[in-house]
Amino acid sequence: MELLAFGETGWGDELLIATLMTIAVSITAMFIGFIFAIIFTPLKLSKNKFFKLIGNSYTTVIRGVPELLVIYLFFFGGSGAVMYVASIFGYNEYIEINAFITGSFAIGIISGAYSTEVFRGAIQSIDKGQFEASQVLGLKRFHYFFRVILPQMLRLAIPNLSNVWQITLKDTSLISVTGLVEIMRQSYIAAGSTRDPLFFYSCAAVLYLLLTYFSMKLINTLEVKYSRGY
Repeated sequence: MELLAFGETGWGDELLIATLMTIAVSITAMFIGFIFAIIFTPLKLSKNKFFKLIGNSYTTVIRGVPELLVIYLFFFGGSGAVMYVASIFGYNEYIEINAFITGSFAIGIISGAYSTEVFRGAIQSIDKGQFEASQVLGLKRFHYFFRVILPQMLRLAIPNLSNVWQITLKDTSLISVTGLVEIMRQSYIAAGSTRDPLFFYSCAAVLYLLLTYFSMKLINTLEVKYSRGY
């Protein structure tokens, strides 16, 4: 257990910081994913064929492409795109995008595709009478969505969003290729330094399992809270 000690003699503090980085990337990615889901869910539910095509294209392409490829595209292509825009304004130096921003955004887009499908299914599961009653009462779209539809959508979506969270949490291991020091990257560094890969990769597995366990406890609490009365 000396390898997990804090300070210069062990890797405990480094693994703790890496765990916090994993949590930060996961939360940021989920937040970005929710933003994308809010944008693309209405497009998928739209009766307009063009808008529906945009929504379907987003979820189909992102879910059909390997997550690692999406990260590579944003990590390498993102810098190229920023440099191209900068060159238009006369700046021709190399620009490297922050690994945290790149990783969070890439995983957020992946998370958003799955969250979009979850929100779409949840909204379609709500009884049509709820929409009709809101219209009869004369509620504006903003009011009936946030006061009638959204609470019911969350109740139906939370169980499936727990799966999206687990996917997002595990996908953070892929951004180690960008150089961001999260659990997987730190385990790789520690394993290479001590030549004890089995120990540190086992520690990484335990850390991921602990994060999953405690996050699922929190999600189950939210599920119970939003299911009161049903």
